[in-house]
Amino acid sequence: MRWPSTVFEDRRATVAELAERALAMDDAWDGFVAFLTGVCELQAADLGYNDLAARGAAVDGDRGYGLMREILERAQRSGDLRGDITLADLAFVLWGVAATVKATYTVAPGAWRRHLALALDGLRAVAARPLPAPPMSTAQTRAAMRTC
Repeated sequence: MRWPSTVFEDRRATVAELAERALAMDDAWDGFVAFLTGVCELQAADLGYNDLAARGAAVDGDRGYGLMREILERAQRSGDLRGDITLADLAFVLWGVAATVKATYTVAPGAWRRHLALALDGLRAVAARPLPAPPMSTAQTRAAMRTC
C-alpha cells in the first residue's frame, strides 16, 4: 500500500524527519528507540494515521522505508538490537502498538507506551533467545497487514 498522497503527507514528512534525527544521534540504540517512540506518538495523536500505520503504509522504495532499514541496521551493527530482527518484525511491533492505541485511547491514552517498552526490551540483543519461526517476507507482511 502506498501512502495517500495528500491526506497524510505531513505525517510522511514527520516520519522522515524522525528517522533523520534518529540517524544523527550518537547512540544507535537511542536513535532506534527515539524513532519508534516518535512514530508511536504520531499514531497515538492521530487515529487516522494510526489506522494507516496499522496497514503497513511504508513500502519498498519509499524513503521512510529506506530510512527505517538504516536505523535498524545501525542498531544491529552497534550490538544493541537483536541481529535477527527484520523490518517485517518492526512492522508488527508498530501494528501491535496501533492496536493498543485503538483499544485504549479513551480509557488509558498512554497505555501504548508500556506496550512499546515491553517490545523494546524484547528487541535488545542481550535479551535474545532463538525465535520459534523465521521472519515473514515483505510480501507476506504486506498481505497480512492488508487484512487488518
